[in-house]
Amino acid sequence: MPPHKPSLKVGIPVMLLRNIDQSASLCNETRLRITYTGKNFIRPITLNGRSTGDQVLIHRMDMNLLETTLLFKMVKRQFPFIISFAMTINKSQGQSLTKVDLYLSRSVFTHGQLHVALSRVKNMDGLKILVLNSDSKPTNVT
Repeated sequence: MPPHKPSLKVGIPVMLLRNIDQSASLCNETRLRITYTGKNFIRPITLNGRSTGDQVLIHRMDMNLLETTLLFKMVKRQFPFIISFAMTINKSQGQSLTKVDLYLSRSVFTHGQLHVALSRVKNMDGLKILVLNSDSKPTNVT
């Protein structure tokens, strides 16, 4: 028994790390929300892609370490996703979101990055922005 317990709970957002089924939109970086957790499988619903709102079953998979200096083959059995509460501006490109909370701890690199971040939200009511100045105080300028 490992010294820690996974903290996967119903309602938590996760991001898929493997291409499982491209025809069902279960590709790398697909966002999911967990609706049921079991010992060997999890039932999430998809939050983006062509099959938004569909329930799928995802089982534990063998994660092999291909490049290793060990003399034996190591196999790790785990779920193929990570908990995903935040994403970078670049990862959000090409997605439409109902709520976007934008946290700018420093100025954005280019005007294009700010445009990408602001254009992800479907409705302006779902947009919240927090901009901090050099003294880590909230401001309305970036």
